[in-house]
Amino acid sequence: MAGLTSSSPFKPEPMPGTRILVVEARFHAEICEALLAGARRVLEAAQVQWDVVSVPGALEVAQAVAMAFDAPIHARRMPYDGIVALGCVIRGETPHHEIVARESARALMDLAVRHRMPIGNGILTCDTTAQAKVRADPKEGDKGGAAATAALVLIRVKRHLHNPRGEP
Repeated sequence: MAGLTSSSPFKPEPMPGTRILVVEARFHAEICEALLAGARRVLEAAQVQWDVVSVPGALEVAQAVAMAFDAPIHARRMPYDGIVALGCVIRGETPHHEIVARESARALMDLAVRHRMPIGNGILTCDTTAQAKVRADPKEGDKGGAAATAALVLIRVKRHLHNPRGEP
């Protein structure tokens, strides 16, 4: 399955002081470990701080993200500049995977738009475990790295749009 690696023009730039919340689903743990490894590589290269929260499956990822929005009530501000969502949904014998994939993506998009929060969606939707392993592998598909990159790019876009002239 060569050729799955994204040739994204976006490269991680140092963004010290930026805070990222990584929410990872642990269903299909081996695949999620690879997704997390790819995301970590990108976040380390960007010199950002991050916290990792683990949840059972893809449907719980958006719920954990929503809970993060309650944190400002206690901390007086949102403690994160962006979020990376990681997980894996693999086709099974029933259409359950379609519901999980659709609802997790919809919920994350709803949260991102409603709260203007940069969210990199790295929840894989695959037909087979083999396909998921290739897409998750940091040396092949690197979808965890791509999700972290997407979140960082969106953070830069948000900062630029809020301060287009770069004024202090």
